[in-house]
Amino acid sequence: MVNNPLNIPNTMKVINIAEHGGAEKLQIIEQPLPVLSEGYLLVKVEAAGVNRPDVLQRMGAYPPPPDASPILGLEVAGTIVAKADDVQQWQIGDNICALVAGGGYAEYCLVHQDIALPLGHLSFVEGAAIPENFFTVWANVFQIGKLKKGETVLIHGGTSGIGSVAIMLAKAFGATVITTVGSAEKVEVAKSLGADCIINYRNDDFVQHTLDYTRSQGVDIVGGDYVDKNYQVAAKFGRIIQIGMMKGNPKSLNLMPLMIKRLIHTGSTMRSRTVAEKSSIAAELKQHVWGMLQKGELKPFINKTYPLDQVADAHRHMESGDLYGKIVLINK
Repeated sequence: MVNNPLNIPNTMKVINIAEHGGAEKLQIIEQPLPVLSEGYLLVKVEAAGVNRPDVLQRMGAYPPPPDASPILGLEVAGTIVAKADDVQQWQIGDNICALVAGGGYAEYCLVHQDIALPLGHLSFVEGAAIPENFFTVWANVFQIGKLKKGETVLIHGGTSGIGSVAIMLAKAFGATVITTVGSAEKVEVAKSLGADCIINYRNDDFVQHTLDYTRSQGVDIVGGDYVDKNYQVAAKFGRIIQIGMMKGNPKSLNLMPLMIKRLIHTGSTMRSRTVAEKSSIAAELKQHVWGMLQKGELKPFINKTYPLDQVADAHRHMESGDLYGKIVLINK
């Protein structure tokens, strides 16, 4: 069933969660390689992105889907070293990046053929910084939110991995971008990403600032926490896109603005989506975004890289609150 001409080892190094808890609970162990099945590629992982869901899973707060690898890691970049016989669109030796439901913190990882994207001119580190955030932003802002040229979007946490991609993609497709950040340093970072209006929420009321900037019209799309305040800044017929609950569930919520303005408040997660759903996102990214990445018109915003054996430090960096952009693990 499997075309496997290379001398691939029987075991690989993976990052294991010894027990749920702090970053010190992460350890390197050896275990057998994953078994190929129809439609899948075996990828030698050169780099893997670090994401907040990895931290939550390590802490025991975000269990993987039943059919996913229990190994951490939701995005990888590497080289195809084996493939199932039914795979026609990829060849052994191709360099790809991909979204995965788990398994990225390892030397080898299974990737579905329809969710892989060609690296082309991108480096392995750049490729590993793309899938989770680009898939998430495209699905929520463009597929669900239906952002159009000329609209205005408010992005909370504009220097985060997802926030930075949301700024870049919204600008690339002709939107006006307002963003909130938490420090003077991050204001400068957001400027470099192309945001039109940047609000340091520690110093300014982002609701009033946003309404002033839009001449009291409000914004067409809001992405992020602060549900009550997002209702206040949304324009009539605005869309609220919920992709995280970093501040927890709101203890009380006034729904009157939602009804008066005829708002749409929706949300989603990425990891539990089906292969078919993820492959449709991959196809749209390839059609609409991949050319810009290949030409360098868009660039993944990378903060720091760590060797795989320093994964605990990478997680501590993620949890520090000082993060902007992406953290990437490198297999050395």
